[in-house]
Amino acid sequence: MGSGKSTVGGLLAERLGVPYRDTDADIVAAQGREISDIFVDEGEPYFRELERQAVAAAVAEHTGVLALGGGAVLDEGTRGLLAGLPVAYLSMDVEEAVRRVGLGAARPLLAVNPRRQWRELMDARRPLYTEVARVVVATDDRTPEEVAQAVLDALELKDV
Repeated sequence: MGSGKSTVGGLLAERLGVPYRDTDADIVAAQGREISDIFVDEGEPYFRELERQAVAAAVAEHTGVLALGGGAVLDEGTRGLLAGLPVAYLSMDVEEAVRRVGLGAARPLLAVNPRRQWRELMDARRPLYTEVARVVVATDDRTPEEVAQAVLDALELKDV
């Protein structure tokens, strides 16, 4: 959350001359409502199933840069789909997350005591992120352009 994956993903796609796609945006478009509303109305398990389906479709259909929601890696099948792909994990610390997104109400998993919940989420997810990632790129104190270049360099990709 707040790592800059949408912004950095768009920059990477532009630099590589390929299309960009975000599975969270796919879910919002298909459902006609925001992710926070899906969580409130239907619950997290329902959303995770939508997310699993969106990621599977995107991995099968999309040939450019793909941004996944922060919880997508919770699904073992999704982690399997990502195996061997050039995945970059954009990391940051909690202070940077607070600075960027404020950890506010639009983040349903962070509704109560957001700093503690963010740390708990990251403690649970970080091993999964590093499991699927070919590279880890820290985003703290970097501009989106600097992060995009760091990803290109780490994955040894050439921009157009």
